[in-house]
Amino acid sequence: MGICSQEKKDLVEELGMFFQARHKLTPLAARIYSILILTSSEGYTFDELKEITQNSKSSVSTNLNLLVSLKFVEYYTRTGDRKRYFRSNGTYIKNMLKERMESVSTELKIAEKVNTFNKTHNPVKYQEKGYAGQIFLTYLQLEKENLAQAIEKINEFDNKD
Repeated sequence: MGICSQEKKDLVEELGMFFQARHKLTPLAARIYSILILTSSEGYTFDELKEITQNSKSSVSTNLNLLVSLKFVEYYTRTGDRKRYFRSNGTYIKNMLKERMESVSTELKIAEKVNTFNKTHNPVKYQEKGYAGQIFLTYLQLEKENLAQAIEKINEFDNKD
């Protein structure tokens, strides 16, 4: 990676591994996304990203198109300049919170169904182990509330413009 400090390179690699696993991105797409998250709002040109990643024109193009189609990355042009500048679309944290909210909501519904089923159809088991299910339900409800509050605060911040 050309124009990066060692600290940034290390963080790009760490974030890249996370994004590969979390979003099922290719290694290059994950690295490009990491680079753009750690970059100013100005972003980078295609040629700069090609230089930084030291990958072929075709590979960088394919992976940028993927990131744009997933709405992880956006591009813009400057007046009088034909180059496209790529940057993170700025909604990464909000999107992560929304994804987690969906996941927690689904887990909460399933946990409620399991607890209700065991209470009705396995009363002995529920008497012996039902407390664990209740602890889990309480945890999920609190996590859902925390996520809703965080998303609301981000929305308030975004709407200050």
